[in-house]
Amino acid sequence: MSELIYLDNSATSFPKPDSVYKFMDEFYRKHGVSPGRSGFDAAIETEEIVFETRKLLTRLFNGDDPNRLTFSYNASDSLNMLLQGSIEKGDHVITTMLEHNSVLRPLHHLQQWGIAEVTHIPFDENGYVHPDDIRKAIKGNTKMVIINHSSNVIGTIQPLAEIGKICKDAGIYFLVDASQSAGAVPIDMKAMNIDALAFTGHKCLMGPTGIGGSYVTENFPVKYTRFGGTGVRSAQETHLSEFPYRLECGTLNIVGVAGLSAGVRWVNEQGIEKLHRQEYLLYDKLRNGVKNIDKVITYCGNNTSNQNPVLSINIKGFESGDVGTLLDVDYNIATRTGLQCAPKVHVGIGTDKIHGTVRLSLGPFTIEEHVDATLEAIEDIASIPR
Repeated sequence: MSELIYLDNSATSFPKPDSVYKFMDEFYRKHGVSPGRSGFDAAIETEEIVFETRKLLTRLFNGDDPNRLTFSYNASDSLNMLLQGSIEKGDHVITTMLEHNSVLRPLHHLQQWGIAEVTHIPFDENGYVHPDDIRKAIKGNTKMVIINHSSNVIGTIQPLAEIGKICKDAGIYFLVDASQSAGAVPIDMKAMNIDALAFTGHKCLMGPTGIGGSYVTENFPVKYTRFGGTGVRSAQETHLSEFPYRLECGTLNIVGVAGLSAGVRWVNEQGIEKLHRQEYLLYDKLRNGVKNIDKVITYCGNNTSNQNPVLSINIKGFESGDVGTLLDVDYNIATRTGLQCAPKVHVGIGTDKIHGTVRLSLGPFTIEEHVDATLEAIEDIASIPR
């Protein structure tokens, strides 16, 4: 079988840097114990890695206090805690049509339960949300704006600084889903007036699956919604209110934290801007290439001034799932088809009734030969009589 051409990095980056695999193996063999629960050397050393990773991520997002960087399973896990821990009955929440189900579903249930009112702001023909539309949607009971920094379907990067200023001026909270952007584009929580941010480790931060987290500023009021062991003040009957314990309970995914630590260090060594520039050049070649193939449709691929390397396409006469299967079986190219867990994006681009798109998402280990082979494969499929 030919080499796998992996174009599903928006789901999970693959492969990981060798340094991530190596560090996870070495770390878990030597330090696979609970951090901070005991006074022996291995436990203390494990806690040091955990705290070092908190500091790495806090610096990456320009936060102040590493203890307010908490770990979870993934961004969906953190977003559930942040939303359910902060939204109260009667609150109005502004979000967008670009969101992933990790935001849409918690908000839907809060609305269904009669707790929150939700407004979904549309995006324009190029895939961007206009800050003025958010400003106009603010009401007297608006509590927060939550937005997906970068779409997992069309790759557009939203203007966080402008939206954050609007939120600050209006006295409402600004929560960001950075699942697709953390490690791919610079994030400055202070400059962008972000009150809380959720991230996952297994995408652009180059860590393993099963690890993610959030950073919560002192301004953002989030209650704990989970209770359990912390290894600290065990005689206290109530869960601890201080960070990081407020949003963490039980034993952490230690090997996941270690892998995330190695992934963040690798990203820092390479440089976010350098990685993004390299991926973007290949994305631009892919985008321009498919536009020259007869019967191929692209979505929001015209204005590329603020874009991650994610391209959604369809081929006239084919179901997206069938194109994905052909790419996989005949060409060994891995893509993602369907609605990509973001159904309202597909409503916005008009693909909700035709079973979504074929998503091509590049990563740090995508090379020009992968793009060339993909363009040839798409051209072959598009030439099949239908």
